[in-house]
Amino acid sequence: MSARPALAKELHAPAATIADRVSALDWPRLSADLDSQGCAVIENLLPPETCHALAALYDDEGCFRSRVVMARHGFGRGEYKYFGYPLPPDVAALRAVFYPKLAPIANRWHQAMKVAARFPDTHEAFLKRCHAAGQTRPTPLLLRYGPGDYNCLHQDLYGEHVFPLQLAILLSRPHEDFTGGEFVLTEQRPRMQSRAEVVPLRQGDGVIFAVHQRPVQGTRGTYRVTMRHGVSRLHSGHRHTLGVIFHDAG
Repeated sequence: MSARPALAKELHAPAATIADRVSALDWPRLSADLDSQGCAVIENLLPPETCHALAALYDDEGCFRSRVVMARHGFGRGEYKYFGYPLPPDVAALRAVFYPKLAPIANRWHQAMKVAARFPDTHEAFLKRCHAAGQTRPTPLLLRYGPGDYNCLHQDLYGEHVFPLQLAILLSRPHEDFTGGEFVLTEQRPRMQSRAEVVPLRQGDGVIFAVHQRPVQGTRGTYRVTMRHGVSRLHSGHRHTLGVIFHDAG
């Protein structure tokens, strides 16, 4: 396994910078957006130089544990790679600093949906739970799309222990690096047609969204809606995305 490029490490934003940015976010607004829409956009989460450095890791095989070509599995077109442990510093930092902000929201959602599982305060403690259940493979990933590529609507479920929120960060520049390729969410409410939402993102923007289900307050109480996400067809260029999933895979 080859060593990660020193240049890429130097270009990455320090973990403290990521922690400062995450702490300074408007969490009441993000929480309200997640409750009402099932997603919340964070503008300018990562600077362009960090986006470039992360995207450049795609060609360094030493960073990854596996590669998936979507067409071979009926997942769409394009490909992605799962990072191996140890994760690149920025990816590990994003997991560590976002998790404690999202865990109270996740616990509130589970309580509202009458799901028994509760989440500990730290990501380290949650990973210990995953690993004890045999979910030991890291799930953060880099996705790469070219002309005509797309990602079918799906959910990132990898085992018994599932954290109900995840993060995606667009690393490429819309209308410059690529055209098309919009991030899409769908929501299926009981006895209703599915609702679709296109989430516009710029380079460095992040979107937090529901992995599987989320609670919605109705006239007769709280009910669950099922969420899926994907990417529409690219018309031109290349698109890179970082996916930060908080549970590990079995």
